[in-house]
Amino acid sequence: MIESKYLEFDRIGWTGKTDVWNVLSKHQGSVLGQIKWFGRWRQYCFWPSPETIFNPECMADISKVIKELMNRR
Repeated sequence: MIESKYLEFDRIGWTGKTDVWNVLSKHQGSVLGQIKWFGRWRQYCFWPSPETIFNPECMADISKVIKELMNRR
């Protein structure tokens, strides 16, 4: 698990080639979206859950985790 000020990133799966991560609210524990591999773009991307809103700090945290996953790959 990876944590930031407002978010938790929980690895929930492995496809055999790439990770799948849930992005969770630290305050409510709800799933805000997933980070997973997008084959056509050949990179990790963020799929937000419906009806979610993100401020610049949260988006920066999500981007940082995606960059870390890309560096590991």
